Amino acid sequence: MSRFGFGAGLVTALVLISSAPLVAAPGTASTPDKKLDSDSEKPDGRQFEPFKPEATTSTGTVTVAGQAISYQSIAGTFIVHPKDWDDVPRDPKADKANSGPAEEAADAKNPTAEASMFYVAYFKSGGGPRPVTFVFNGGPGSATLWLHMGAFGPRRIVTATDAHTPAAPYSLVNNASSLLDATDLVFIDAPGTGFSRIAGKDKEKAFFGVDQDAYAFAEFISQFLSKYGRWNSPKYLFGESYGTPRSAVLVNQLEAERSIDFNGVILLSQILNFDLSPDRPTGNPGIDLPYETVLPTYAATAWYHQKLPGEHKSLEALIAEVEQFAMGDYARALAAGSELSVAERGAIADRLHQYTGLPVEYILKADLRIDGGEFRQNLRGEDGMTTGRLDTRFSGPDIDPLSQRADYDPQATALSSAYVSAFNDYVRKDLRYGDGKIFKPSIPTFRTWNFQHQLPGQTQMPASSRQGSNVMPDLANAMKINPNLKVQLNAGYFDLATPFYQGVYEMHHLPIPASLQANIEYKFYDSGHMVYAKDSSLKLLHDNVAGFIRRTSNLGN
Repeated sequence: MSRFGFGAGLVTALVLISSAPLVAAPGTASTPDKKLDSDSEKPDGRQFEPFKPEATTSTGTVTVAGQAISYQSIAGTFIVHPKDWDDVPRDPKADKANSGPAEEAADAKNPTAEASMFYVAYFKSGGGPRPVTFVFNGGPGSATLWLHMGAFGPRRIVTATDAHTPAAPYSLVNNASSLLDATDLVFIDAPGTGFSRIAGKDKEKAFFGVDQDAYAFAEFISQFLSKYGRWNSPKYLFGESYGTPRSAVLVNQLEAERSIDFNGVILLSQILNFDLSPDRPTGNPGIDLPYETVLPTYAATAWYHQKLPGEHKSLEALIAEVEQFAMGDYARALAAGSELSVAERGAIADRLHQYTGLPVEYILKADLRIDGGEFRQNLRGEDGMTTGRLDTRFSGPDIDPLSQRADYDPQATALSSAYVSAFNDYVRKDLRYGDGKIFKPSIPTFRTWNFQHQLPGQTQMPASSRQGSNVMPDLANAMKINPNLKVQLNAGYFDLATPFYQGVYEMHHLPIPASLQANIEYKFYDSGHMVYAKDSSLKLLHDNVAGFIRRTSNLGN
């Protein structure tokens, strides 16, 4: 259920503001489509029935801050085709590193691949000009039901705050934190996920990659702006998790390559530089920064579970103290490597014990370096419990108490059934879409995802791996060519998939002029990766995002 994402893009063209026209009602009722449901094609992969765009319309009302908002919803698909990446010069070593026997045997040309990308759009009825916000989760390989049903759609699933939500029946309620009070919304499923489908020769190669994925979203957005007459509307991207790196690459593609300026990029649970991932930094010896940027999250988690040996007046005060230690004494100790004295080593281990609750002996055995899986397995190990990854407030029974690292994510298992069940019910009954189709909450793309990425200004596709992928230059480029682009970073203190301080570090190290740092704002929550999984954090997230859109939309409201 991990949801990563990019977000960035620039352009020099001036985008004017215009009234959002009433949505045309065209759209025919969806019919069962065996092709879309099965990803079927002829065994030789050379011929298949082309996808056809679909649309179903419905209406509804949501109450936000005591105001009833009437809306029209459209559930449907756009057909997109991949870029011919063979026109982009490539590093031969990169191709070899990122292809298997099947890819090496296949023709590099991919003329037949295409994707049917599913979306649900909500348009407020009546009124004047309106912003439009494109919303997506990450993975890569995750559909966008999480943000749809948990954060900003007109209906919200009710789940337990930090425990496993009981099985059905689930409660779907009016979402008083829907963003429809501030912006029209478009929830998009990535190619192959949800109700989106891919087909054709080398279809995975055509869409499952950093640049391929962003190009598909750029194609989708361009089509959407034309179909619904939104070229002159204020425009925003909202990406969660892998949706944040997607946003960085996407906004840069939109602005630099298509001359479509955006007003803002809203990032939730950010990771732009995969070298900072806390999951397995032990696989990248000599790179100690991940241990430093994740330490404040360890401290917040230990504080929440009452595992810290000392007293702290507040979570915020603790975090500030740990941030200073992490980038100061701890960073210097790790940088010293084998030159660190025994006495210094013991002193640092003791400080780490104070901030993580882990035994000094374990910390010393780990060479002062504890990755995310090890922390989750050991923080509550004496209780026979594993701590969550997406949200460390959650815990679940150990699968294997003798494991070095956690075997599963208690938060993911605690919420997934509720979200999947609620969306399947809602989309078919309320949106009238999905008969004869199978909804895919996630697909296993992460291990085969092509992390090669052509950075702005590069003339060829370089060799790259997951560990080395870094799209900070994309967001920076977008901000430089469109110096009015605003960025909002939202992060939960209890997120161990994309630690909050990692995002802060990335933003402060963007290669941009100092003056553009003022275009970035930071919002923090006492929740996890899905900050909206906690009711009070959801309301705060709504208020922060709605305020950001109103301040930056140039509509004067």
